Amino acid sequence: MKETTKKLLRKGIGRPAACLALASLIAVAALAQPTPSSPSKKSSSSSDVDEARALFEKNIAAIQRRDRVAYLSCYLDSESLVRTSPGGLVLGFAEFEKQAGTRWPDTLEADDLALVPVRDGLVYATYRYRVRYGGDEHAGLSERLFVKTPKGWRITMTSAFDAPPGTPPPPRAFTGATLLDGTGAPPVKDAVVLVRSGKIECAGTRAACPVPSGVDVTDLSGAFLAPGLIDAHVHFAQTGWADGRPDAFDVRAKHPYEDVQKELRGHPDRFFRSYVCSGVTSVFDVGGYAWSLDLPARAENDTLAPRVRAAGPLLSTIDFWLNLPAERQFIFLKDEEAAKTGVAYLASRGAQAVKVWYIVTADRPVEASEAAVLAAGAEAKKKGLPLIVHATGLAEAKVALRAGASLLVHGVMDKPVDDEFLSLAKKSGAIYNPTLVVIEGYVAIAKAAAAGTATPFDDPNGCVDPSTRARLAATPEIEAASVASKVRDREVRTAERKALGLANLKRVRDAGIPIAMGTDAGNPGTLHGPSVYAEMEAMQAAGLTPMEVLVASTRGGSRALSREKEIGTVEKGKLADLVVFAKDPLADIANARTVKGVVRGGVYRTGDELRAIVAAEGK
Repeated sequence: MKETTKKLLRKGIGRPAACLALASLIAVAALAQPTPSSPSKKSSSSSDVDEARALFEKNIAAIQRRDRVAYLSCYLDSESLVRTSPGGLVLGFAEFEKQAGTRWPDTLEADDLALVPVRDGLVYATYRYRVRYGGDEHAGLSERLFVKTPKGWRITMTSAFDAPPGTPPPPRAFTGATLLDGTGAPPVKDAVVLVRSGKIECAGTRAACPVPSGVDVTDLSGAFLAPGLIDAHVHFAQTGWADGRPDAFDVRAKHPYEDVQKELRGHPDRFFRSYVCSGVTSVFDVGGYAWSLDLPARAENDTLAPRVRAAGPLLSTIDFWLNLPAERQFIFLKDEEAAKTGVAYLASRGAQAVKVWYIVTADRPVEASEAAVLAAGAEAKKKGLPLIVHATGLAEAKVALRAGASLLVHGVMDKPVDDEFLSLAKKSGAIYNPTLVVIEGYVAIAKAAAAGTATPFDDPNGCVDPSTRARLAATPEIEAASVASKVRDREVRTAERKALGLANLKRVRDAGIPIAMGTDAGNPGTLHGPSVYAEMEAMQAAGLTPMEVLVASTRGGSRALSREKEIGTVEKGKLADLVVFAKDPLADIANARTVKGVVRGGVYRTGDELRAIVAAEGK
């Protein structure tokens, strides 16, 4: 056997296939050796598998405990010990011993263990791993070959191969929690949710969903399991602080806008992590630079990212200046012709919606933009794209509904909604996204700047990334004189608009119009991820029940994203995106803050692990 191994090495075989070949050679060589007699072949094989399993469990436990002595004791102390490395096969215990314990993983999951007896005293096994070192995570398949020696069972071969992106995780059953399925149905106590290939295979009572043999189980007794939250109104081209909106707070002298956008374009993953950490498993980016159109594909198979829908550049009823020299995030919706060319451009770039930023000014009243907005809606319909409209005033919201808007990403905040508005909304089937809290974020930053202090932020689960925290701490860089005189006016205006927004949301709810939760995250003071909690609490304050808020934040969001067949509820065939709460959100939606863990694409991570991943950003 040693001679055969040397021949393999001389031939330079170092790819994964070589490891499998080597494992086969070891097995074949072992088969050629004399085997002890046994009164029962079956009982001997069963005993071997049990003993190999016990050694496997000892091996994994030693890694998780960071116990070097126990870890090394699992391996064959021989020149024939085989393991893989980036450079190919590595032989011998001595080299293995040198590197053992030099780098322990922060997380190691070993699931879906399968053991096969090769012959008496020899067992081959595979398992699925997920391993994390700081913010660096890998998942894939590992092999073990267990051999019985005079000193007991040992591992004689070990390998690990990362899985390609999109490879489904191993099956898992989540048991014991109270299930809140997102449909509005009554809770199911002591439920089982069985996940296989990243999708929900069964959800219900233990009797309805028995756990198959061999499936790993996560016990969630005492917790509450719901669909992952969906934020239907975000902007990845904004930071959550002043530097992302120099039209409101101009800090370009210290934070050049082109540099801010470069960083956002290159590192959206830090916001991805903050969303998942906060229990948000899907988002709708409803406007930004063209690079945001690449995010859906980038995030879909990343279980540390929310699923993303993206609208791309906005069609704006004013010729807004906040662009880059060679890139626009605001396309001027000057007239009907501009609507046609703008929608055609968005469709050609793969936009998943057409967003109109319906801004009204003294120079550009509602009526001046009406024809262009209607034309944009007609063109979007021709291209098969949903129309999304930012319309905070009653008059422009009515125009948006006549144009065929499927989603209003702001509630009406200038006047009470009337019967005409409600009738138009019902007729169109539009979804109402109230976006109640974002205006308070501007006030929070203005007040902090005026006082020369850091901007306070609401992050109950420790999910805000280090870069954003540093930005908020830099609020004293904003020139106090430029905002101090405006603080009082901002506070009064914000309070008035929010009061109207709350009242209008209740009337919309009473009229039976569908609602989706959205935060407008990325705007100053509205942070990616944890801003969902204040938004949900404001919806409850408007008069919605906790159940209605939860449904708006799950199933309602899935409808806003046009993905209701895939996400938003815990039902058979849906993607396995779930959030685990420590406390009952149906008792008070504020309990949605108690995120205990998150399942994204079938991969479960605890709140502690998610916090650690966010904290490792940039390290």
